[in-house]
Amino acid sequence: MAESDKPVVAAFDFDGTLTYRDTLFPFLLHLTGPARFFLNMLALAPTLAGYGLGMIRNDIAKERVLKRFLAGKHIDSLKSGAVQFAAERLPGLLRIEAMRRLDWHKKQGHQCILVSASLDLYLQPWAVQAGFDHVISSSLETLEDGCITGKLSGANCFGIEKVRRLESLLGNRNRYTLFAYGDSRGDRELLSAADYAYFREMPSQ
Repeated sequence: MAESDKPVVAAFDFDGTLTYRDTLFPFLLHLTGPARFFLNMLALAPTLAGYGLGMIRNDIAKERVLKRFLAGKHIDSLKSGAVQFAAERLPGLLRIEAMRRLDWHKKQGHQCILVSASLDLYLQPWAVQAGFDHVISSSLETLEDGCITGKLSGANCFGIEKVRRLESLLGNRNRYTLFAYGDSRGDRELLSAADYAYFREMPSQ
């Protein structure tokens, strides 16, 4: 298949790429309120320090945070809070230039995919409104009674897992042209797999 005949896919990371900061902690603050959030963060200080120093893996630190904040809560109450967060809080965290780039891809008829380690609880409703075709993200483990364990369901969508998930969705990488946008070490493998990779930058149209 000639390069010009291939469909075009635009894969966007979320935190730090489409937004100007991390979104997990603002989401948890939204769910719990300031007082409970502060107490939980104090309890998590050793974990966060260990992660910052490179002593604790990303997925381990993330699950410790999720267990502290969300374990035992019911998925329905989380979904309600996540939809509200996506509608009311996320718009204020978005990078204008990044959303312009997304709009450019949509106008070209390219398939747009959100590929993020953030939680599908709030990414999915936001991405539908933003016009993404697919969302690849991390999910919470949910028991049969609807309660959250605080663990992730499957692997954290970080690093090489982003490439695996994209290939699982779209098939052979040679069948499409890939634009990829990221801002951190969690995006390096995805950027390496792209035909056009943008690290912490949004090209002008």
